[in-house]
Amino acid sequence: MKRAARPRTALVLTLAVLGATALSACTAPATPSNGSPNAAVDPATRPELRPFYAQKLKWTACGEFRCARLTVPMDYDDPANGRTFVLPVAKATTADPKRRIGSLVFNPGGPGGSGVDHLKDGGADSFGAPVRERFDIVSFDPRGVGASTPALTCEGGKEAAEPSPEVPDAPSASDDARPLSPRTEADRADVLDGARAAAASCVERSGSLLRHVGTRDAARDLDVLRAALGEPRLSYLGWSYGTSLGTSYAEQFPLRVRALVLDGAIDPSLDWRARAQGQAVGFRRAVDDYATRCVEIVGADSCPGATPDEIRAVVDGLFTRTARSPLPVDGSASGAGSGVDERMLIDVLSMAMYTPEEQWKGLSEALAAADGGDGTKLAALAEGEADPEGEAEDSEGDAAPEGGPVVPAAPADNEDAALLAVNCADTPHPRAAQPYWDALAPAEKAAGRYGTTSVLDSLTCKDLPAGTQAPHRVRAEGVPPVLVVGTTGDPATPYEESESLAAQFPGGMLLTYEGVGHTAYGRGGSCVGDAVDAYLVGLKPVRPGTTCR
Repeated sequence: MKRAARPRTALVLTLAVLGATALSACTAPATPSNGSPNAAVDPATRPELRPFYAQKLKWTACGEFRCARLTVPMDYDDPANGRTFVLPVAKATTADPKRRIGSLVFNPGGPGGSGVDHLKDGGADSFGAPVRERFDIVSFDPRGVGASTPALTCEGGKEAAEPSPEVPDAPSASDDARPLSPRTEADRADVLDGARAAAASCVERSGSLLRHVGTRDAARDLDVLRAALGEPRLSYLGWSYGTSLGTSYAEQFPLRVRALVLDGAIDPSLDWRARAQGQAVGFRRAVDDYATRCVEIVGADSCPGATPDEIRAVVDGLFTRTARSPLPVDGSASGAGSGVDERMLIDVLSMAMYTPEEQWKGLSEALAAADGGDGTKLAALAEGEADPEGEAEDSEGDAAPEGGPVVPAAPADNEDAALLAVNCADTPHPRAAQPYWDALAPAEKAAGRYGTTSVLDSLTCKDLPAGTQAPHRVRAEGVPPVLVVGTTGDPATPYEESESLAAQFPGGMLLTYEGVGHTAYGRGGSCVGDAVDAYLVGLKPVRPGTTCR
């Protein structure tokens, strides 16, 4: 979820560096200028939150950008207890200050993507010129993520063994070779042991934070940021997980929304099982799209087969071979352990579905080499190398389409920990093992090995704190028209979820991009870009049924 930019992986929740931002006594409106919500339901009207809403950001130069820090309460139920997060904030100032509309805040995805790193790595380039001319482009590290303080960590033992791919961005490569469909009691016991170890590691190192890193609280931080930026209403764009953040904001602060773009949407009405299975189907379809369209997008000479059926045969054959024994790799392929196993293969395939224009060529070369018995290039891709024959990419980033949404690469910092903690905090999961075993067969029927992998990746949540908000349809009465962008071939956030989310918003608008890859704005051409830019700048509505090809 890269083009000119190399943003970090989309996995962390940042907490905050205390003391970097003083809470000043200047005033900021506690209620929106377009009407006051009922004080009984508006969180920002509480007196104990006024010091946070009254702070001013102290901007300093950080290269070509301006940077600041925002202090927010760790616990919104007890904001005066002295525990806070300090969140890094960065902005690229408008190219035309005289015509400035205000600040446009974005989240690049995850959960766990560092908005500050993404912006500094070229994230503003994914916005069209009309937007860059009229807005300061602003992003931040959410609570627990990146350079915020305190920050989540699950390191030690297993670093969040296999983060759940229930929400966008992709699963990360596993160090062990557990079966993708455990059928025996011994296999299931082994899977449970790994999940418990991952959960215990997180509780040991971040136990006091785990109940405070959910998206609902991050959206409240977003409203504090809006006030600190001096904006009466929020203009926002979220990719992938960023759509969850934007949706939660709209539900809590509907009258404070100016413009909201949600690209690669997550449907909040789905429970853990439906979400896991839906995303698994998305990845299965995406790999089939790869077989169908490889020659068209990559070129016949680069594909691992001359026809879609030949390409499918190569992929299926590699799954059969890696299930028996790992593919050998040469000594320079770090992190591959004893070779490329079945789990690593499925992770590499999944990650490569995010940006076909960037990743399918390298994937094709790696699959062809693996078909010949050499797994070295696949192992290199698992380590986050965009070009398996070239130098590894900067460990600070992942592949994203020209400043577009975050794309998973090699794990860095606390991104895996944040992905795990936020997913588990946001979506209630069963506390017993049997519901996961019950979900395996339907998931396998719907999506094959992608389905069982998705269910098993959810197991760690069984032993981690969960949020109290159940799956629900959007409740955002009074919100202005929201623009949802959906890609028909999106692997991580299936198009059906964008359709559903747009229908749940009052006056919701759906912009469809007929294409492959994850999300559309910044990589879907001028048709998508022009429509989103016109909405953000001039609040121009998108007509029902609008489709870009």
